[in-house]
Amino acid sequence: MESLLHKDEQLLIYLNNLGTEQWDSFWFAITNQFNWVPLFLLVFALFFKKFGFIKGLFIILFTVVLVVFTDQFTNFIKNLTERLRPCNVESLQDSLRQFSYKPRGFSFFSGHACLSTTFTVFSILLLKKHFKLIFIMILFPILFGYSRIYLGVHYPIDVTSGYLMGTLLGILFFKLLSYFYLKIFKKII
Repeated sequence: MESLLHKDEQLLIYLNNLGTEQWDSFWFAITNQFNWVPLFLLVFALFFKKFGFIKGLFIILFTVVLVVFTDQFTNFIKNLTERLRPCNVESLQDSLRQFSYKPRGFSFFSGHACLSTTFTVFSILLLKKHFKLIFIMILFPILFGYSRIYLGVHYPIDVTSGYLMGTLLGILFFKLLSYFYLKIFKKII
């Protein structure tokens, strides 16, 4: 385990140091979840287009539950593992690029990676039969997660674990929605 964590730290240092000042503002914009609101609104519009107003609204409310659960579950795991963020580890300060952005809290696993992947997998599973370009959404968690490494606030294992957990949760929530959707609307998604 010690060897794996050391390799994770070295990979973080390597990837973080690939960054340059001219790209910093781009990655700060990518990591800000509010800059992704147009994507969320587009996906919600696709829900309405495919399923109509009432069913679309039901799916959006279900998505809110998905977001709240994923966020709280991530915080539970972070508080359980208590892995410090690399930007707050004293021994890494000379090895990482320094930013004024140094979030508190714990690092494992990345909430940005987990939540963006959960939302993406859920949306793709829901819309893939109807909108072929929906697969482009996979860029959202990839960019969002990498921004956390670029800024030195998560280790690569944190982001990768967030992707894996997000994939599992996205599939689980799609299956739960399918079950409730069938019970309520007597129809298969």
